[in-house]
Amino acid sequence: MVQIDLAANEIEILIDVLENDLSDLRMEISHTDRLDFREKLKVKKGVLTTVLDALKTEK
Repeated sequence: MVQIDLAANEIEILIDVLENDLSDLRMEISHTDRLDFREKLKVKKGVLTTVLDALKTEK
């Protein structure tokens, strides 16, 4: 496991970036026809959601 020390403002910015990326990713998943690519995007979404949740608990 990797641990990174972040200042409060860095956490806020990272949360904002992840929320925006997740929003874009949801749209991309819904518009993707290739099943294999859609599954890769869903895995990415899961990882980003986990990181986002962890950051929100650190606020």
